[in-house]
Amino acid sequence: MLQYNLELVSYNLCPYVQRAIIVLEEKNIVHKRTYIDLSNTPDWFELMSPLAKVPLLIVDNEVIFESAVICEFLNEITSESLHPSDPIQRAKHRSWIEFGSSILDVIGQFYSATSYAEFEERRNFLMTKFEQLESNIEEGSFFSGAKFHLVDSVYPTVFRYFDTFEKISDFAVFDKTPRVLAYRKALNSRQSVKVAVKKDYPEELMTFLSNRKSYISTLISQKE
Repeated sequence: MLQYNLELVSYNLCPYVQRAIIVLEEKNIVHKRTYIDLSNTPDWFELMSPLAKVPLLIVDNEVIFESAVICEFLNEITSESLHPSDPIQRAKHRSWIEFGSSILDVIGQFYSATSYAEFEERRNFLMTKFEQLESNIEEGSFFSGAKFHLVDSVYPTVFRYFDTFEKISDFAVFDKTPRVLAYRKALNSRQSVKVAVKKDYPEELMTFLSNRKSYISTLISQKE
């Protein structure tokens, strides 16, 4: 491994930060982690982040942004690549990394929906997304079998939302996807996934959802 001083600028609820942390943990890369409040960002963050987003990876005196780029960099500076050796399979994995990001976009629309009709539309779209994933997961614990790859750093950040959503109600998103459910279980049991968020993550996410003034916020208030 090439030797760098690494600092990951983070926000606890950001799934893209979690993705980078999972890769750091899988690769056993020593790093410093700095959490910021995105509603009150420090001046130095505004200067460092061209897109005003996390994660940022500070590498010595250089700044790398965008989680996919960060994860590829971390993979490149260490031995035992988390990508398949076959170029076609490697490209396929990168495609499904992008697909995972598209699910995160729909999740954001799901919890932000202000009407029941919009909420149901987004819920059905999520079901469709997971059905597509279902037909592309291979036999074994992870996306392409028994070995953890870089693509597998993406989907725990998707599934983690549902650990909290399911405390609100059973939205039946995974009813037609048993293989995805097994994949979710295998990922959730992995140590790198467990430590990708701080211990107060579930409570922080529930507070965030409660304050959205969205349809899911009304469901939360009805349970209180």
